[in-house]
Amino acid sequence: MGRVGLVFPGQGAQYVGMGLELCSLYDDVRERFVQAGEVLGMDVAKLCFEGPCELLDLTINTQIAVLTFEMALYALLQKRLPVEPVVMAGHSLGEYAALHASGALGFSEVLTLVRARAHRHQDAVAVGEGAMAAVIGLDRAAVEEICRSVKSDQAWVGIAILNGPRQVTISGNTAAVEAAMARASEREGTRAVKLPISVPCHSPLLLKTAEWFSDDLQKVEFGECRVPVIPNCDPSVFFDRDNIRDLLARQIVSPVRWQETVEKMARMEVDTVVEIGPGRVLSGLIKRIHRKFRLLNVEDPLSLDKTLEALEAV
Repeated sequence: MGRVGLVFPGQGAQYVGMGLELCSLYDDVRERFVQAGEVLGMDVAKLCFEGPCELLDLTINTQIAVLTFEMALYALLQKRLPVEPVVMAGHSLGEYAALHASGALGFSEVLTLVRARAHRHQDAVAVGEGAMAAVIGLDRAAVEEICRSVKSDQAWVGIAILNGPRQVTISGNTAAVEAAMARASEREGTRAVKLPISVPCHSPLLLKTAEWFSDDLQKVEFGECRVPVIPNCDPSVFFDRDNIRDLLARQIVSPVRWQETVEKMARMEVDTVVEIGPGRVLSGLIKRIHRKFRLLNVEDPLSLDKTLEALEAV
């Protein structure tokens, strides 16, 4: 049998209509959306299926919508998986879906916690004052140099996500992020793309958010992970009941070290990675880091059938 890893994308991968077709076909998916609505007192299904985009892209909504969709997908997939995963990981927000899938957080608990996290993020920086952007074609050192050249005491920008050898995400005050994008775009063969995220995630601008969220984490009871989960902020370890609160608080202000996460999966002799969630953003990133993985995904009926067929052949 092959060695399978599961990965869950985060904020920025969302789109209006995610989950609609699966919800019409599978009770497992429909039940998760209904349960999420009951736990949170909001129509999560309508937000995912109908949007509008401007509403879905607000951090306070995006985090709940993406998490619910990913947990619904996992509930559907879990009963049908012909092989047990050996490791899991999530990209930023996706880390919470991974922790739920591993058994460390119950359904209601993870929804309540992520709602608190989303509100903490949104309360820290007003909408429009923070931004994030992907810089494609430059290495970490070059992006750090650009950020140093444009930031000031009034407008901060820095590296937030290390997605691959030449794909880095920056985060900070909107003016500084836009200045860094313009500077990066002057380099030949480089693109800078603003992300549909309304908060400067994984930056020191969210220090207050991390403090507030630490209090929220103390109110939650965590279980042990049945499957190892790799933390974003420190891929050298795995989550456990002793370190989970500290790692989740640190994640808010620390860069997401995705390249190191994928490299760790490779060292664990994972040969197949299944992306569970909207789009195939992580699959594209993983392919650039380690080309030997077989990459599968689950986000709609067609991809579900193809993935299950491929895993049965493992």
